[in-house]
Amino acid sequence: MFSKLLIANRGEIACRVIRTARRLGIRTVAVYSDADVGALHVALADEAVRIGAAPALESYLSIDRIIAAAQSVGADAIHPGYGFLSENADFAEAVEAAGITFVGPSARAIRAMGLKDAAKALMEQSGVPVVPGYHGERQDPEFLAEEAANVGFPVLIKARAGGGGKGMRRVDHAGDFPAALEAARREAEAAFGDGSVLIEKYLTKPRHIEVQVFGDRHGNIVHLFERDCSLQRRHQKVIEEAPAPGMTEEVRRAMGDAAVRAAQAIGYVGAGTVEFIADVTNGLWPDQFYFMEMNTRLQVEHPVTEAITGVDLVEWQLLAAAGETLPKRQSEITIEGWSFEARIYAEDPSRGFLPATGRLTTLAFPADGVRIDSGVRQGDRITPFYDPLIAKLIVYGPNRATALAKLENALKACRIGGTITNLDFLGRLAAEPDFRAGYPDTGLIDRAIDRLTAPVAPTDAALALAAIVSTGALRPDGSADPWSALGHWQIWGDASRNITIEHSGGRATVALAARGRDQFAVHTGAAALPVVILDRFEDGARVEISGAQQVFRFLREGEQITLFVDGETYVLRLPDALGAGHASEVADDEVAAPMPGIVKLIRVRPGDAVDKGQALAVMEAMKMELTLSASRAGVVESVHVAEGEQVSAGAVLVMLQPESAA
Repeated sequence: MFSKLLIANRGEIACRVIRTARRLGIRTVAVYSDADVGALHVALADEAVRIGAAPALESYLSIDRIIAAAQSVGADAIHPGYGFLSENADFAEAVEAAGITFVGPSARAIRAMGLKDAAKALMEQSGVPVVPGYHGERQDPEFLAEEAANVGFPVLIKARAGGGGKGMRRVDHAGDFPAALEAARREAEAAFGDGSVLIEKYLTKPRHIEVQVFGDRHGNIVHLFERDCSLQRRHQKVIEEAPAPGMTEEVRRAMGDAAVRAAQAIGYVGAGTVEFIADVTNGLWPDQFYFMEMNTRLQVEHPVTEAITGVDLVEWQLLAAAGETLPKRQSEITIEGWSFEARIYAEDPSRGFLPATGRLTTLAFPADGVRIDSGVRQGDRITPFYDPLIAKLIVYGPNRATALAKLENALKACRIGGTITNLDFLGRLAAEPDFRAGYPDTGLIDRAIDRLTAPVAPTDAALALAAIVSTGALRPDGSADPWSALGHWQIWGDASRNITIEHSGGRATVALAARGRDQFAVHTGAAALPVVILDRFEDGARVEISGAQQVFRFLREGEQITLFVDGETYVLRLPDALGAGHASEVADDEVAAPMPGIVKLIRVRPGDAVDKGQALAVMEAMKMELTLSASRAGVVESVHVAEGEQVSAGAVLVMLQPESAA
């Protein structure tokens, strides 16, 4: 076994690998960029080496710097994690050339599966079913448009290199194909350095089911059953589960055999995932699933497989890389129970899942029976440089119903403050009827998107609690001052005030009257609520509202109050009555950057006439491409940025002439 392992990654996967390596007695080395000097993975590792500036190209994607770091500390193996260089054949080759073991498959195997067109051709030769489409070398736009028409719309344009939804576009009509092709190529070029694409038939009711495979250097290849990853947004997985609901033994055997054949075709070593798409128009059938791609690395969702099989997949990776045989034969690997994983992100579902930044002023997860894989701690900052994943929440139960109930309860118990998150979205998704019934498909989120992302207006009880928080009445008070001990009581009658609270659904005025230190009468307009404070904590209280007790937590930051109550998170604001006010949105004549990022394209020049909804600029931020459009028809007055320029949140990119001048 290895004596010192360098992890060529960051965040939760680096922390995950470190924990298994430590259990096996292997010393670990973290690498970090300038943005990650104080990151959790750096603190957990035995040693840490700086490899460059914050942009990934200057640090986590620099092959030379990572290998130099490994050599400088005498590491005898490198684990690539997932993302970054994990599926880069040149990296695997360079690691081996430096006399260091690459914890993963050979460069030859990575190349064989790295280009989707070549991989599909190889799978066809190996008897693995593939989706109908065009997988050839010819890439001129007119020809690809013809092939798309031959396949029949809707079609899916996919980057032939990489994955994760980058360079992927669904096209429903021939007229939309040229623009979608251009966008897919641009995104693929930026993400993988390869703008080539392939065309596939888009299945109207598909499920995404993948099979975990493992190989060793002695020719042994096994599978560890399937995961269902159908709950996706923009081709990114959101909630995963294992095993797949509705799976029959016949289909499971057919998929497992096909996945093993795929791995055997390239002499695979280490952890890999063969991804299938299944047409479930008439249910799951052994002749209605197709090979999509093979990920030649560990998957983000690997914990659900670990939960149902009892296997530590990172340990198996290290054993296989060290030349040992797999610990179990196929007949010895079994499924027990059910597991779900939910990905908790810093993002705003109500604004198209726009990635968010901020300092994690509150970060609390449930402890009992819940696995949390995270690369951040309370107080850490979510930066614009990397994927905004906060944590993966994993639950396990003896059956699907029990595991799903644990997932819902665990999501409600999470408390995250300081940034916007997708927690409410995940909770609603877990309760979505089709998903609860065991009928997920890749279109489920899109069909339910309005109710899944609609802003949640605070309840009357939440408004009452926010009003009380705003007075400072919930601060634990150890003062012996007899005047402060009177609290909010006054000799001339009840102390009262009106408090304005802004929330995602609008604005409310709450009338608050103090009936003594710990008693309030609150009028929200719709209800009159008596509130009694029973106990105070550092960040919360136990209260009685209209005769019913409950515990809630809160975070106060200037004008903003974050409430954690009844499994919901409410972000509320107390506008300063003496302040200048806050614009609710950017003026119609300004197109501003919604977050820090790089300007990839400017599509207009001063003097151009534009229509409402017309694309004016394209930004790239946190691994996502954002198209910024005109909020109204008008004429471009000025362009304030150049392509390739790094801009901050709120920076004005394009200005339209005022409507009065147009």
